[in-house]
Amino acid sequence: MADRGIQGGDGIDTFPFPVELSVGGVGMQVGPMGAGRTWHADAPLERVHRIDFHVVMLFGAGPVRHMVDFSEYEATAGDLLWIRPGQVHRFSRTGEYRGTALTMQPGFLPRSTVETTGLYRYDLPPLLRPDAAQLAGLQAALAQLRREYEDAATLPLSLHTAVLRHTLTAFLLRLAHLAASSAPALHRRTDSTFTLFRDAVERDFATNHSVSAYADALGYSRRTLVRAVRAATGETPKAFIDKRVVLEAKRLLAHTGLPIGRVGAAVGFPDAANFSKFFHQHTDRTPAAFRAELR
Repeated sequence: MADRGIQGGDGIDTFPFPVELSVGGVGMQVGPMGAGRTWHADAPLERVHRIDFHVVMLFGAGPVRHMVDFSEYEATAGDLLWIRPGQVHRFSRTGEYRGTALTMQPGFLPRSTVETTGLYRYDLPPLLRPDAAQLAGLQAALAQLRREYEDAATLPLSLHTAVLRHTLTAFLLRLAHLAASSAPALHRRTDSTFTLFRDAVERDFATNHSVSAYADALGYSRRTLVRAVRAATGETPKAFIDKRVVLEAKRLLAHTGLPIGRVGAAVGFPDAANFSKFFHQHTDRTPAAFRAELR
């Protein structure tokens, strides 16, 4: 794959969906994994980077070790790895990636499908291990999706795109069920209030850490927001926001050479001392100590 990488102010390369290889501009791709695949010619996949689209890899061989947000996951035949937009990850230098890879561009699916399938459930584990029956269903659904994707001549483009959306949805519903069942402690109903809050935090966490500000922007009372977030995550809205800020700070400390003051500013702390205090409160380490542990 190839596309133009974006070097953000945070120092981590972010690569967009490789649209020039999509069929008729459709915002997804599905095909075999193999050697020599990359999002950008100047950035090998074994370097830490972000992507702004979803990747689901169904492995046909292994083991392969893959890093996603400070955790190493070992996948083997029959396992799936689901990497969501914005997550920092790195391919193994030595692992042999074999199987099928699905990439999905944000916005390709309607919002109702996005919510039903939990596309932005960052609290769910990336590595999924289906049982035999689940794997058979996922393999069949993915094989059908690949056939529809490659058959660009049978239907007009508009119908081809519609069929792809429906077939992709069928696969994602199976995948979402597997992801939810892989984290039994998280079997909680996710309502639209929490979904809107989660999306707003993902968009604005670097500049807005206020629960009341999010409640006002979304048109809810603070009490309503607290109830919705607790029902969906077991956490307070403030804890949810802080966790997202800490994750981003860890990403920048670990994977860039930005001075600590600039890392703090990038996650909403213009004052370096306040950032250090916040980071230590949530991790029991100073930003400098955290960075030193990973270098």
